[in-house]
Amino acid sequence: MGLLPLNYRRPDYVSDDAFGRNDSIAQSEEKVAESLSSGRSGAPLGIPDALAFDKIINSGTCPPCTVRDFMNYLIYIEHAAENLQFFLWYRDYVKRFDAAPESETVLSPEWTPTMEEEAVAQIQKDAADKARKNPSAIMEIFKGTDFEKTPESNVENRNPFSTPPRSSGGDNASFSGSPATTYISQPGDVLHAAGVKAPFTIQPFRMEINRVITTYIVDDSPRQLNLSAREQKAVVRALSYTTHPSALHTIFQNIENTLRRQAHPNFIRWVICNGNPARVTFARGLGVGSILVALIGSIILTLSQAGRGWRALFAILWVFGIATLITAVKGMCVVLHGLHHRHVRPWELFVDDNSTDIDELCNGKRSFDSFGSSNSYEDEPWVIKYQRRFYVRRVFDREVWIQEPALRQIQDTIFLQSMLMAFLGAGVLTAIFVAVPAGNFF
Repeated sequence: MGLLPLNYRRPDYVSDDAFGRNDSIAQSEEKVAESLSSGRSGAPLGIPDALAFDKIINSGTCPPCTVRDFMNYLIYIEHAAENLQFFLWYRDYVKRFDAAPESETVLSPEWTPTMEEEAVAQIQKDAADKARKNPSAIMEIFKGTDFEKTPESNVENRNPFSTPPRSSGGDNASFSGSPATTYISQPGDVLHAAGVKAPFTIQPFRMEINRVITTYIVDDSPRQLNLSAREQKAVVRALSYTTHPSALHTIFQNIENTLRRQAHPNFIRWVICNGNPARVTFARGLGVGSILVALIGSIILTLSQAGRGWRALFAILWVFGIATLITAVKGMCVVLHGLHHRHVRPWELFVDDNSTDIDELCNGKRSFDSFGSSNSYEDEPWVIKYQRRFYVRRVFDREVWIQEPALRQIQDTIFLQSMLMAFLGAGVLTAIFVAVPAGNFF
């Protein structure tokens, strides 16, 4: 594959504030539809078609850009794997529901936008009535809106190989007070808390939908989605009426929008880095050190009686130092890039080579199981082992070949950009020192 344009820029980091999760559903659907029609991921500039969101989800990419790598990124870096887990489950559920006999699916009518609007209006009316009767409960109205802000940690500033504690899965909603295990054994309690009647148990996939509620919707559930109180109540009302996929359409659109426009660009930005933090820090130090040596040497020769031509020899160090520093700032090591290698992730380091379950090796659980355990990983053996690993050993951690051609193309382009900037900077600095008259001090 050839290089990308020389004005290429890797994807910008998309923070929660910049993303604007509360876009309307119409806006989200329009952006997703535009993405699908163009065949691109809908992400910002910097993501080639070969690494588009749909390509990754449909297993059209190679390591380290596969859907499994995307899942591990969401588990260990963004701590939002429940979004992708729900997304994959819903796509499969739609296919299975459509393939079910019509004699069964007729029992689950479609949840229409009009019904959605009526449910939301009723929820808002109930909240307003409750606030009038109990003024101290007025803050319940603002749960899940821009008026209820909680500090968010910046994923961009996180160490790509660090293991920070997992954050909460969502904001407080209306079903608090009971652990998720209670809901699993008694799903009717969830519906009662939402003020709706128990659904018909003869509807198709009713047991599976109950598991969805107790796994992704209610408070303290193993994989609680980041839903506001209003969204939570609305989806429970919809699911109490029908098991039709349209009942989950609203939150699915929000989650898909988050994955496409925030998680996916951030994943591509992160995966471009080929070295772990220890190696990148070492590369930065090497780049700065080379620049300082070239600077000090040029100054000494300028002040001496040595000929001007000797000062031009430091252009080699200028080029090496500037190129190494620029690539390190972008998370890359020039030595690893020259081999088209990357460092193995910490969760991939300490695995049993005799095991056949790669997913279980990487994150200690079946992360692609739609109804598995929570995505917490603090008790996995590799966490302590990696923390005890010596710094120098981390610098020279195990390396693997980068199989994805599009990723190598991006890294080649960044390296070429760095070299061009290094040659330009070295040329300017060398010209300046060569032009200065000799000091003849010694």
